[in-house]
Amino acid sequence: MAAIEIEELESLLGHSFREPRWLVQALMHSSRLPERVAEEPAESNENLEFLGDAVLELVVSDELVRAFPDWSEGRLSKSRARLVNATAISHSAQRLGVGKYLRLGRGEEKTGGRNKPALLADVYEALIAAIYLDGGLEAARGFVKRTLTEEGIAIEAERIGHTDHKSALQEFLQSHGLAPASYHVIAESGPDHLKTFGVEVRIPGQVSASGSGRTKKEAEQTAAVAALIQLGAGEN
Repeated sequence: MAAIEIEELESLLGHSFREPRWLVQALMHSSRLPERVAEEPAESNENLEFLGDAVLELVVSDELVRAFPDWSEGRLSKSRARLVNATAISHSAQRLGVGKYLRLGRGEEKTGGRNKPALLADVYEALIAAIYLDGGLEAARGFVKRTLTEEGIAIEAERIGHTDHKSALQEFLQSHGLAPASYHVIAESGPDHLKTFGVEVRIPGQVSASGSGRTKKEAEQTAAVAALIQLGAGEN
């Protein structure tokens, strides 16, 4: 890889490599190995991808626990899943523009490998590993925060004000080994354009509670709130 390319990539990633070999390997797709030139690494980025996946989970888990110390394990897990899913990761790689630096075999090149979401997600994880191996955990954390989680955690924080009470109730029931809740429409009133729905939530052997709303979903949410109150659960 030319020195100018390494400099461009370091600028994009926000990390200056002491050992650029990690960066070069992170961009080496397995399809390139049979066609590689002498100065290219003999290993693909697959092992780095494996390591980067683990570092990413650690960093995001740590960031979420620090940002939301009062959240339940279930909510933290759901938020982490939203932040580190393949779509979110590939979008981050796309925004960085790392696709053009990939080392691909001719077949992968012809089929648009530089823009394939799965391939971009893999290279993003490999780059995390490269930064981790070169600069340590804090360097990797800084990269993940800049390119993925700062905006994502802000979005997760906004979810606090729009809590999914049905999910909160389900998490509470699961954590206490209780049967799942079921929701039943018990009333409808008003004209079609201005209906009000009444919904009852039933938890076998525990409680039943009701709520109302302009839509069935809204009524289910208010019923879930009533059930949480009866159970003494509140919001986690």
